[in-house]
Amino acid sequence: MLRIAELKLPLNHAEPELREAVLARLGIGADDLVDFSVFKRSYDARKRSAIVLIYSLDVEVKNEAQVLARMQADKQVMPAPDTGYKFVKAAPPAPGMPRPVVVGMGPCGLFVGLILAQMGLKPLILERGKVVRERTVDTFGFWRKRKLNTESNVQFGEGGAGTFSDGKLYSQIKDPKHYGRKVLTEFVKSGAPEEILYVSKPHIGTFRLVKMVEQMRAEILSLGGEIRFETRVEDVLIEGEGGNRQVVGVKLASGETIPTRHLTMAIGHSARDTFQMLYDRGVYIEAKPFSIGFRVEHPQSLIDACRFGPNAGNKILGAADYKIVHHASNGRSVYSFCMCPGGTVVAASSEEGRVVTNGMSQYSRAERNANSAIVVGITPADYPGHPLAGIAFQRELESRAFVLGGSTYDAPGQLMGDFVRGVPSTEFGSVVPSFKPAVHLTDLGPALPDYATVALREAFVAFDKQIKGYYKEDAVLTGVETRTSSPIRIKRHDDSLESLNTRGLYPAGEGAGYAGGIMSAAVDGIRIAEAVALSMGESAVPLHAA
Repeated sequence: MLRIAELKLPLNHAEPELREAVLARLGIGADDLVDFSVFKRSYDARKRSAIVLIYSLDVEVKNEAQVLARMQADKQVMPAPDTGYKFVKAAPPAPGMPRPVVVGMGPCGLFVGLILAQMGLKPLILERGKVVRERTVDTFGFWRKRKLNTESNVQFGEGGAGTFSDGKLYSQIKDPKHYGRKVLTEFVKSGAPEEILYVSKPHIGTFRLVKMVEQMRAEILSLGGEIRFETRVEDVLIEGEGGNRQVVGVKLASGETIPTRHLTMAIGHSARDTFQMLYDRGVYIEAKPFSIGFRVEHPQSLIDACRFGPNAGNKILGAADYKIVHHASNGRSVYSFCMCPGGTVVAASSEEGRVVTNGMSQYSRAERNANSAIVVGITPADYPGHPLAGIAFQRELESRAFVLGGSTYDAPGQLMGDFVRGVPSTEFGSVVPSFKPAVHLTDLGPALPDYATVALREAFVAFDKQIKGYYKEDAVLTGVETRTSSPIRIKRHDDSLESLNTRGLYPAGEGAGYAGGIMSAAVDGIRIAEAVALSMGESAVPLHAA
């Protein structure tokens, strides 16, 4: 099989033209082409009136060796790499070895559990929230009736925070072992559209994610895994001191203890009580950078026109997204994050008396507004002291937002022009906010530290040079966005992936500071599952009786 990269055709090319382009690129006749398939399709929209599709194709030809030899000078023609997933060769678990335990069932924990189950290791998954459909009822209930369930919401429950998102399945992580392909393949097997295997920026949307998560849960159970919902881990049991610390089990909120020597903590970026518990148990944790800001809503039609010009509305292109950055004069970086074309801004609170925003889209991306977090990068120097100081910093901003919104879980909001001028907003313009329960117009200036407010005001004006019309007087800002990533990192060894100072503890995914989004979290889950499997085979000392 050959791989042809960077094969370019006009946006609206006829289907036979792709076949003709393959023949021309390889210099072969129609009889020598056996078959081909699209491995990846992206686009170049820098010239809006002449948008180009860019293909990577897997091609089967007769006399492959001869064609490759003749095409040596063409760096875009090569043998197709093997992207199939290969399970690690791990020895069977030692006799008496307790099963592996996974805490959290977001994308990372889901894939840790799935891979372990596919390897025959029958994991136990513990999830503090509810099954995904019950969780969906609770989440929509909060949006409609302001009734928050602190254990079942956008952050907690089967599927993790990614369930109520755009379902983006792309990442900038390095992936030499093609773990991302395994993730996409499993998603397709669970009901995702096959196009996610080849489009450059695949996404699924919330409703499809719900069905997929259910299918993946069913596979884990069919392979001998066990999943317990509404089960919160209250404590991690650790024996030994210094360099001999070893996980020996977990204690649940119910009082039950479960033995294990292989504990994956895939707890997500909002499990603040669990972060505190791990810190109290002496697990090494350090503060890390994250970002803070607002959600910004524009008409999707404006973004489409800016990005695609006369090709706006083309079915292949879909709803346009954007990625923008500005380096403010006060030294802060301001950038777009988690952009949701044709989506909605959602309430993502997980603690009482605090307001948090996030963005969500369905598969169709057909809603009226585009939204994105526009955030300012911050570092531990902005919240010095304790390794968990970033959590207190987040909570302070979320509490401010709750008060600014009227203390009813309405989100504080402001029109972009008013925010830049520093005057409160009193009525909406042409952009109708999508946040539920509601947006309470106010002055967002006090919602963030002064350095962030100054940088954002400068950036909104500057962004108009990158996307004409972005500085729109009545675009709506909704506050606050604080959960862009985990404020901590539970450091781990590069080789074993275990905690720096606690054997058998595997910090994983976004909450541990090793992922940012569905794809990177799922890939990290695969890596963790492999490390656990290898360790179980090598472990010589089974857990003694508790």
